[in-house]
Amino acid sequence: MVPSEENQLVPKEVESAAEEPRVLCIIQDTTNSKTVNERVTLNLPASTPLKRLFEDVASKVGYVNGTFDLMWGNGDNVTDTQTPIDQNSDKTILDAGFEPGKKNFLHLTDRDGEQPHTMPEESGTTDDSAQDRFIGPLPREGSVGCTNDYVSQSYSYSSVLSKSETGYVGLVNQAMTCYLNSLLQTLFMTPEFRNALYKWEFEESEEDPVTSIPYQLQRLFVLLQTSKKRAIETTDVTRSFGWDSSEAWQQHDVQELCRVMFDALEQKWKQTEQADLINQLYQGKLKDYVRCLECGYEGWRIDTYLDIPLVIRPYGSNQAFASVEEALHAFIQPEILDGPNQYFCERCKKKCDARKGLRFLHFPYLLTLQLKRFDFDYTTMHRIKLNDRMTFPEELDMSVFIDVEDEKSPQTESCTDSGAENEGSCHSDQMSNDFSNDDGVDEGICLESNSAAERLSKAGSEKSSLLYELFSVMVHSGSAAGGHYYACIKSFSDDQWYSFNDQHVSKITQEDIKKTYGGSSGSRGYYSSAFASSTNAYMLIYRLKDPTRNAKFLEAHEYPEHIKQLVQKERELEEQEKRQREIERNTCKIKLFCMHPTKQIMMENKLEVHKDRTLKEAVEIAYKLMDLEEAVPLDCCRLVKYDEFHDYLERSYEGEEDTPMGLLLGGVKSTYMFDLLLETRRPDQIFQCYKPGEVMVKVHVVDLKTESVAPPISVRAYLNQTVSEFKQLISKATYLPAETMRVVLERCYNDLRLLNVSSKTLKAEGFFRSNKVFIESSESLDRHVAYTDSHLWKLLDRHANTIRLYVSLPEQSPGSQFRRAVYQKSSGDSGNLDEACERVKGSVGNMKSVEAILEESTEKLKSLSLQQQQEGDNGDSSKSTEASDFENIESPLNEVDSSASAENRELENQIQISDPENLQSEERSDSDVNNDRSTSSVDSDILSSSHSSDTLCNVDNAPLPLANGLDSHSITSSRRSKANQGKKETWDTAEEDSGTDSEYDESGKSRGEAQYMYFKSEPYTADEGSGEGQKWLMVHVDKRITLSAFKQHLEPFVGVPSSHFKVFRVYASNQEFESVRLNETLSSFSDDNKITIRLGRALKKGEYRVKVYQLLVNEPEPCKFLLDAVFAKGMTVRQSKEELLPQLREQCGLDLTIDRFRLRKKTWKNPGTVFLDYHIYEEDINISSNWEVFLEILDGVEKMKSMSQLAVLSRRWRPSEMKLDSFQEVVLESSSVEELREKLSEISGIPLENIEFAKGRGTFPCDISILEIHQDLDWNPKVSTLNVWPLYICDDGAVIFYRDRTEELMELTDEQRNELMKKESSRLQKTGHRVTYSPRKEKALKIYLDGAPNKDLTQD
Repeated sequence: MVPSEENQLVPKEVESAAEEPRVLCIIQDTTNSKTVNERVTLNLPASTPLKRLFEDVASKVGYVNGTFDLMWGNGDNVTDTQTPIDQNSDKTILDAGFEPGKKNFLHLTDRDGEQPHTMPEESGTTDDSAQDRFIGPLPREGSVGCTNDYVSQSYSYSSVLSKSETGYVGLVNQAMTCYLNSLLQTLFMTPEFRNALYKWEFEESEEDPVTSIPYQLQRLFVLLQTSKKRAIETTDVTRSFGWDSSEAWQQHDVQELCRVMFDALEQKWKQTEQADLINQLYQGKLKDYVRCLECGYEGWRIDTYLDIPLVIRPYGSNQAFASVEEALHAFIQPEILDGPNQYFCERCKKKCDARKGLRFLHFPYLLTLQLKRFDFDYTTMHRIKLNDRMTFPEELDMSVFIDVEDEKSPQTESCTDSGAENEGSCHSDQMSNDFSNDDGVDEGICLESNSAAERLSKAGSEKSSLLYELFSVMVHSGSAAGGHYYACIKSFSDDQWYSFNDQHVSKITQEDIKKTYGGSSGSRGYYSSAFASSTNAYMLIYRLKDPTRNAKFLEAHEYPEHIKQLVQKERELEEQEKRQREIERNTCKIKLFCMHPTKQIMMENKLEVHKDRTLKEAVEIAYKLMDLEEAVPLDCCRLVKYDEFHDYLERSYEGEEDTPMGLLLGGVKSTYMFDLLLETRRPDQIFQCYKPGEVMVKVHVVDLKTESVAPPISVRAYLNQTVSEFKQLISKATYLPAETMRVVLERCYNDLRLLNVSSKTLKAEGFFRSNKVFIESSESLDRHVAYTDSHLWKLLDRHANTIRLYVSLPEQSPGSQFRRAVYQKSSGDSGNLDEACERVKGSVGNMKSVEAILEESTEKLKSLSLQQQQEGDNGDSSKSTEASDFENIESPLNEVDSSASAENRELENQIQISDPENLQSEERSDSDVNNDRSTSSVDSDILSSSHSSDTLCNVDNAPLPLANGLDSHSITSSRRSKANQGKKETWDTAEEDSGTDSEYDESGKSRGEAQYMYFKSEPYTADEGSGEGQKWLMVHVDKRITLSAFKQHLEPFVGVPSSHFKVFRVYASNQEFESVRLNETLSSFSDDNKITIRLGRALKKGEYRVKVYQLLVNEPEPCKFLLDAVFAKGMTVRQSKEELLPQLREQCGLDLTIDRFRLRKKTWKNPGTVFLDYHIYEEDINISSNWEVFLEILDGVEKMKSMSQLAVLSRRWRPSEMKLDSFQEVVLESSSVEELREKLSEISGIPLENIEFAKGRGTFPCDISILEIHQDLDWNPKVSTLNVWPLYICDDGAVIFYRDRTEELMELTDEQRNELMKKESSRLQKTGHRVTYSPRKEKALKIYLDGAPNKDLTQD
């Protein structure tokens, strides 16, 4: 008994527990990293013996008492000097030192280096609690899914090691295979089936044992009979079925499995002694007859059955059958065929009233009854489960169901649905054998006779032989959507009932069987089934009581020789597995790391070493595991305790070379809270001693003169050392003076703390296991400056925030696009720029030439910007009304060469005079309320740019001295338009500038950007395959810089202003996404990220980049990308179409007029709402960044004029030709079904009354196999409007299939069908559509006799 905290066990000698002091014990399980953070609390009387303490702890944590130790603890880690509490002591916990009224901390640890043994799960008992626990899923309650939900959470491999007290072995649930386990246990507990299976001998020369179903069943039965495990796996059996792992996640019907498996066994047993075993044991016969009520003529046929399906509730009835006997009577109750259902009598030669029914002729030896609890509710159109109560007897007399008098008055009032339905269900599984001449079979009772008197006489004489006894009840718990199966089986050996619930086997009673009748206490009328228990019997198996035939299980000495050999083989395998488990149980498995001495890469592996192996032997194993034979001698290697997460060497093991690994590692555990490092040294070095309690410090030496940070040097220190002592330690390691040394600790990311209190300990300063410090020991004046203003802090701050990026530049040389756009028409003085651009393209190492190039290009860009500003354009919102001269910056580049400026102004004047077309473009852009949205060419973008006053920058490739911009040549000046003040920013739009006006100081420079200006670049040679002519930059940049400033730094390398190129971030999958938020920093980027620069106008405020796709409804690929365009807030659809026309002509070769195409919504590949010309973006149409839109070319005039109209895509299905016509658009004025039918009749010529239609399923174009379209779609839904269930057509773009209901479906031969199926499968796979559509289609249960399910092309 486990004492609860509310009701603790009180020793007898204590008269009143309330008067006795109590001791609070808090136990921490340190044997496993998964439980180390968990606490177990016990509140015990002070007089509790230590023995009882251990018992209570064992019960609480689930360990076997005696396999663990308890040690004193203080809430922290266990120390090595502790001794365990004596478990066998007779002392009370008070005498042992426990303090009442205080928290007493204990640590649960391994005993003798072995982990505690988990307490085995309780097997079944016969007490009431066990009985209640049996009914329904054992491990959990309330689960809805199947099988996997019912597997115990604490289930582990150790739980299958000990056999159940019942002596029976369970079956492990693979995932959702409870239905299989129930059937297999039932067959195993059937003596006749098991004995016959044992008599069959497997011939390995004829068949592969892996795919042999009978052989794998034999193996399973032998293991169920002889294994010492609690439960065994069924994977070998399911593998022989041809199933893969996915089948384990499919739940099926146990009765369906029974049929399929019996059929598979019959196929496998052909030409053997067991060929007719299934028929001999399970097959019965019945007569399906129709008798004319006028002349008495009877027509009949003989059918066979393997099980009898019994209706729970008659169709249309509110009352269920009370018992199996009632359902059997209803099964054979005839029905009258009259009125329109009259039967055509062969003898009378006319339609007459007739009696139709079923008559049992032969009952099998093993009688299977299926209770049809699963039904279909036509009100809700869902499958349901009938949980009504239906009793079944322990002994069933079937003789009353044989002799039914034909002359009895047929009462149709109680007629059930057992006519046609049972006809189908009974002979749908007829065997292929011919039973017309099967009279010689003496299995079961066959009462077919020519004489009625003879039949009655024979029935009377053999009445006692028709008594059946129940021995298996297969129970289903759950709903029609899913649930759990288990079996209640009576053993014929001792007549005891057992519950076989997957891996759990327990004894049960007859009362437990009665609980599977179903139903509930009290009547609730028609809905009683909904409130009834969901756990009830589903399949019943009876055995004929016949002492002459009832078999017993074969004893071991009676086994055939091949079974004896199989038993021996399986026993040896199990013993071998047990030995392997024992080895595994004593093997320490721990992560092993090693820094390769020559490659200098950290290698990782898993070290598996027996607990009795010494440290020296473990080093040899690790040495070979890491493949260091050719790199370093064995004596230059050792194992040390290591924490990989903190990169911390915890301790070394000097002098413990002969100590067993089990003791060094603290026992065999499933997981360890530390790792091992295989440390190496050079032959001339010696290993350093790592003592417990030391911390590792990585020391980086900083040189302020060169502004460099050296690679780390590892130093070990103690937490109780002072900062002064620590400096002396570092001084010895780095040979730097401690007197002038400044030590900065990086406690976490970007947290740089100066250690300036010499007397403080390292622990007080925040040191932990692994630490990083920076030291600087020069005698510069920087030591006397405030730390946050010092050169050291700024250098470290820059070091912590600088990232390395790889930038792919456009294929054109820097400046070429700009030159083509601006200087293309000029014959003036543009040679200098050509030369400069060429030098940028060609130079790699000459930094001076780069400076010169950048200076020239910057000055020319600046001059051009000034000239453009002086034009005084007012329409462009991005142009500043402030003075056009640039901020004064301390840089040699600020001195503008007047002659150069004059040349540029003169050059621009020449351009504007000689190219009036560009001038007009610029004027149009400035006066247009929507600005310039055309992206047809870079030329027009450059000249009509609203960013003429964009920021200019000069980037110096030389190392920058500081991050604060004091000495930096990388100076960025920025401007901001005040025209945008007060306008609402939207999340999805691109912003023109970074930040708001308040973020800029008086000089116009962003205060944030001024602080984080570090930018250093150098040419970089990319890997092969990146494309010829592709130029790369390796950029070191402060990631706190904004995207806007970053683009300005890149301007000289791209050769155009930042407003005329786009930045794309490249992800691991080579996907590119444009970065458009200019005021965001690069903080989301990390080292070695790649960036691609593409030419093209960047977005302005309120603009969106839009991907335009062409919709081709009748093409195999209906979605074709055309181009990228820019739409703006406030623009009408017609205006966007106008801007698209020239781009479509130039980029796509589409010469269209504005009325010959439309734009419409695109949702993945589905066409949606048709956008009308007067719709306005952001007001009528929601638009976002990277938006996608369909462009559809019209055959004629646009018919869509108003939002009240509805455009659907119709497609005619011609069943007589087995083909689908092309799509045709139908525009409706309303959502009326009648109007749709009229329009379909109009375009097809089909009479209105013959029109049938159905909505397409899935994504456009709603492809469906022509073999399935005729019956799979929901044709002719009974609705009057399109916007209701099941159509829900509320938007444009829906697909409608229609047909002529008078058109007959073409009849196909098998060859034609197979050929058509192959073609359809190939077609639908190419288009990416599935051959069949179903939101949740159940996978058919199949057993593949050849073990190759993918060979059959017709399978699902």
